[in-house]
Amino acid sequence: MSSPSPLPTPAPVVAPPNAQLTTNPTEATLNGHLKKNINKICEFEYTNDDDNHCAHFVSHVMGFNFGYTCKSQTGKGPKDKKGASIRVHQLFAQCPSVGEWDSADRPTTGLAFITAKNNVKLATKYMANVPRKHVGIFINNTVWHYSNTKDEVVSQDISAFKKHYSGTQYAVFWGSFPK
Repeated sequence: MSSPSPLPTPAPVVAPPNAQLTTNPTEATLNGHLKKNINKICEFEYTNDDDNHCAHFVSHVMGFNFGYTCKSQTGKGPKDKKGASIRVHQLFAQCPSVGEWDSADRPTTGLAFITAKNNVKLATKYMANVPRKHVGIFINNTVWHYSNTKDEVVSQDISAFKKHYSGTQYAVFWGSFPK
């Protein structure tokens, strides 16, 4: 009886280019999205440049699909996929922990939000659904977000992100990644 031939070495598993992240993203992953328009990110055809895509971008990168999604908005795309969350206030509410940007317990990675201070109640993880709110993904003091003015993904340091809206009523908040 001959010995069995060895099993072939399995091919390495390679994630498809549109694989969704559900863990902490890397700078390399986020940099791979720089200068991309949302039409290169969303397979559900929610790509109108007149709409706000900051939460939409974040959710596609992170694989967040709770609340109202791009698929809910268009009714298009792969039937076996849920789409990505598109509402900033819904992302904020799903963060396990939130705080003011300059708080001592801020993690090194997470979501960075900016809106008027009176739109946020940290104790209940509430953010009002108002037009002037924005979100990005941060690693240390760099934020990657969708610029609705440029219609593309950009990165900037936190001091520039803090100027997204002008006025002393605005503040930056952090949120740990929803699970």
